[in-house]
Amino acid sequence: MNLIPNRARLQGFSLIEVLVSIVVLSIGLLGVAALQVSGLRVGQSSFYRAQAAQLATDMADRLRANAGEARTCELAIGDATPGSPANTCERDLVEWRNRLRSLPGGSGGVVVDTASNLVTITVQWDDSRGGGGTAATFALVTRLWGN
Repeated sequence: MNLIPNRARLQGFSLIEVLVSIVVLSIGLLGVAALQVSGLRVGQSSFYRAQAAQLATDMADRLRANAGEARTCELAIGDATPGSPANTCERDLVEWRNRLRSLPGGSGGVVVDTASNLVTITVQWDDSRGGGGTAATFALVTRLWGN
């Protein structure tokens, strides 16, 4: 009985093992790279959302500081920014819209409902780079004054 394996049969076996391990390692590294790209996309999207929340809060603070004009301080998302602001409210809207440009395709609007004393501040931006849809929206609804 011959217990020593035939060397001719084992020749090239290590090369096949190395090739298989390289293929497995390559697939694993491609998976890690895909996870990294996905993480960057989600991180970018969350950064935009946090920035939109901060900008909406900024406008709410501006309205609180100017409570006298806040009931008439409205601007729809599609409306043009006031060219020559006549009062504090319009100046605040112009400055706020300029700050919204830090978001890609950023725009915003303010809607005042005097019947319920609620103000809705909406920030809209293009979130296609962040992995979301083409238009992402953040809305802040707050009560700025009492009854």
